[in-house]
Amino acid sequence: MNREDVARALSKELRLLLQAQDHGGSCNRCQELVLSLDSSVPLDLPSPATLRQIADGMATNLRPVRPVAPARSFLGAFVAIFVSIVALGVYRLGAFAIAVMTPLQTAAILSTLAIGTGMLASSLVHQMVPGSRHGISPRLLPVGITISLIVAVAVLFQFQYERGFWGNAWACIRAGTPIGVLAAVPFWLVLRRGAILSPGMTGAATGLLAGLVGASVLEIHCPNLDAWHILVSHLGVAILCALAGLFAGLTAESIGGRSIHYSKTRM
Repeated sequence: MNREDVARALSKELRLLLQAQDHGGSCNRCQELVLSLDSSVPLDLPSPATLRQIADGMATNLRPVRPVAPARSFLGAFVAIFVSIVALGVYRLGAFAIAVMTPLQTAAILSTLAIGTGMLASSLVHQMVPGSRHGISPRLLPVGITISLIVAVAVLFQFQYERGFWGNAWACIRAGTPIGVLAAVPFWLVLRRGAILSPGMTGAATGLLAGLVGASVLEIHCPNLDAWHILVSHLGVAILCALAGLFAGLTAESIGGRSIHYSKTRM
């Protein structure tokens, strides 16, 4: 088809349109058809009793909610809990690792732990407020922080053969895990002040944050600088707590889903 064909088709449609308008102006039945198509159908408004019944049904399960606190308040609470429990743990166990690490090792590993903690705390604050924008996906952040800590340990410390490796590792895991569990309780109390939409994802991040409390205490306390020992026992505490948080979140999500399904079946 070329331009002449297009022009010919348009001229035919235009002639048909003009012919229809001329016919509609002289035909009563066509005028009635056009008016019926153009006229809007009046809607029957519900009665006041029906509107009142709908409003009562909508308000049955409504409950007043408390306003969400500012994000900086939540972030401050997470940081304060982290620092307080780390300080308490170091006070109880001692800071023997500081004496055997070099200044570079001390600054690098503690900075890596602090950065990871700050990023996790910020991510949790955004997860508490629906509609918040995340700079890094909250699904990928715990994995990224764990990998960063593994790389930092591998670079800063040497891999050595250690006699009685598993016994020493178990001693640190047994000392650090209760500290992580202790930190998880106030973290959970702070999380209850927000609106969590993905309990599984938030549980994993909270568990890792609590586990980093235990890992930080062990990193300051334990004078064993073997990289294998740090990865298995110190970071192992953080990973175990993250898995426990993930399991707890998925369990809560499953229970919540079943309760909603049960409520719908009863309606």
